[in-house]
Amino acid sequence: MMYHSKKRLINPLIGAVFVALLASVLWVTGGAEATAVEISKATRTVPLNNAGEQITLTTDQLAIGQKKFNGSCASCHLDGTSKPNPDVDLGAQRLANAIPPRNSIESMIDYLENPTTYDGLTSIEELHPSLARSDLFPQMRDLTEDDLVAIAGYILVQPKIIGDQWAGGKPRR
Repeated sequence: MMYHSKKRLINPLIGAVFVALLASVLWVTGGAEATAVEISKATRTVPLNNAGEQITLTTDQLAIGQKKFNGSCASCHLDGTSKPNPDVDLGAQRLANAIPPRNSIESMIDYLENPTTYDGLTSIEELHPSLARSDLFPQMRDLTEDDLVAIAGYILVQPKIIGDQWAGGKPRR
């Protein structure tokens, strides 16, 4: 008897969770392929450069950025933290305060091509993965300019999507 009452409670809950998940997925190509959760245009809009121009990333760019970030960056920057130097994370405030500021697509790409210390005074291309030293960091070898835009965009959008969970907040995992 107890089993049946639990089953009655669990089945509607499973159904509600399934419907919520199904409703949150964007279906494309006539329902044949599920791609991503819909992210608003405002959320996908980030600074392009330090002159104030902006870019609106596509959901496909963000998906690629997440995949490339996880493959090339997450081993040291899981959830936007920084294992080698916990004082310098990938949070919006920290990126804005770097010298030069690293809170735009172009400035982040510049960093991935020629990394420097947080104060901008010293090259760290021997220590931080970069295109400048893809011989030392093979995970950087195959990244294209589009990949770099996608990675930078993913990093810049995360605080808008997950808030305090990005870059040092308590993970929800």
